[in-house]
Amino acid sequence: MRVYRTSATCFMGSMFSVSSWVMRRNPFGVDICCRKGSRSPLQELYNPIQLELSNTAILHQMRRDQVTDTCRANSAMSRKRRVLTPNDLKHLVVDEDHELIYCYVPKVACTNWKRLMMVLSGRGKYSDPMEIPANEAHVSANLKTLNQYSIPEINHRLKSYMKFLFVREPFERLVSAYRNKFTQKYNTSFHKRYGTKIIRRQRKNATQEALRKGDDVKFEEFVAYLIDPHTQREEPFNEHWQTVYSLCHPCHIHYDLVGKYETLEEDSNYVLRLAGVSGYLKFPTYAKSTRTTDEMTTEFFQNISAEHQTQLYEVYKLDFLMFNYSVPNYLKLD
Repeated sequence: MRVYRTSATCFMGSMFSVSSWVMRRNPFGVDICCRKGSRSPLQELYNPIQLELSNTAILHQMRRDQVTDTCRANSAMSRKRRVLTPNDLKHLVVDEDHELIYCYVPKVACTNWKRLMMVLSGRGKYSDPMEIPANEAHVSANLKTLNQYSIPEINHRLKSYMKFLFVREPFERLVSAYRNKFTQKYNTSFHKRYGTKIIRRQRKNATQEALRKGDDVKFEEFVAYLIDPHTQREEPFNEHWQTVYSLCHPCHIHYDLVGKYETLEEDSNYVLRLAGVSGYLKFPTYAKSTRTTDEMTTEFFQNISAEHQTQLYEVYKLDFLMFNYSVPNYLKLD
């Protein structure tokens, strides 16, 4: 099995760029400073004590290769920006004690993973992740993100910590975001901020009440808003429907593990095992009855025209390719 990692990250003033795309064999083994004699997650991942090639290790190597190959094949599109600023790192949550960096992607179990990161980095303040209220997990002050560090500190952590993220089938994630933000009456802030704008632009003969409340956005209107060139010129997408490659920059930052929503529990517990905490910490499991499924996603797309489906796929194409999601069977692409 080939083992790769990116070459060192180079910083320039307040910005940094990932240097050449040359990949080399992972040098970890003795050079990573270990915590009180223990092995770092990167050592556990790339240089396990047991050298047998497990199916899990091979799977994650294939996922890393898929991201790397997609970035190379689509370099003009995926690497329009040659540098990142610290502000681009606000989704990367840091756990100093276990040398972990987690890029959170909304609508991909990020509430539970933020809870876990609060337990891991809380130094005893928390023990059971499910005792942490969901709203508390999303309070920015409760977690430290990579953009809060100095440039040299960012560089060190990107090189030495195990970086991971979780992804989901892009259109299933999109429908999940729509259902959560536009069909729930309590999300008045999203209705005011985005719903009123979407209705104003996409609905002919909208009522004054709809323009004022913005609480009855149709999925077709939401899609039309996303593919409207004016939308992306105006401001970046909201994080709940922003592409993963724009949130986590996987063509600039080499992620050691790519977890998937479809294998969420298994992948999450693998991360915890590498971090050396699986003896007392497991990923929270519970059946969520309101979860967006592939069948639901199929239904939502039935009323979307082939033209709009094609344009929407182009918006999320890199996420499909990078994380090895096939074109959905229900799509009627032009």
